Amino acid sequence: MKRSPQDEADRRFNEALEATGALDPRESYRGLLRQLKSRDEATYQEMVSRWKSEVIEPIQQGEAEPLQAWLRFGVGLASTLHPGRTVVVDEEGRSHTLEDLPDWRNLILHLPEDRGVRAIPISLPPDPTGAQSATVDLLVEGKLKLEKK
Repeated sequence: MKRSPQDEADRRFNEALEATGALDPRESYRGLLRQLKSRDEATYQEMVSRWKSEVIEPIQQGEAEPLQAWLRFGVGLASTLHPGRTVVVDEEGRSHTLEDLPDWRNLILHLPEDRGVRAIPISLPPDPTGAQSATVDLLVEGKLKLEKK
């Protein structure tokens, strides 16, 4: 039985996750897509088309590295949902504008222009540093108090 393009793309993506130890961002992206759908059906449909043409097809055809394809989609999705800027947070907690292809080893956050919206995680490193964890706690989770570990 022949696999569908999505099945083949999923297989390749799952292999990449297993080989690298990267964290799977798809559930988070599904939540963003649900938000977009409830807000703007036409833009949601555009993002679904982009998902097929920029993620599923290139991965299925072996034309894109699976992790990068998904992370690029996540950056575009977050930017569509909430205009803003996307940053990489280094091991010491300093942010730098994302200028290159996203890398699954990095903490990548989208910072919406709307100050009422928390940062959106695009990629979480498998082993975040203390500074990266504190950044996620503050900007993504909204925690103002550090928990002792």
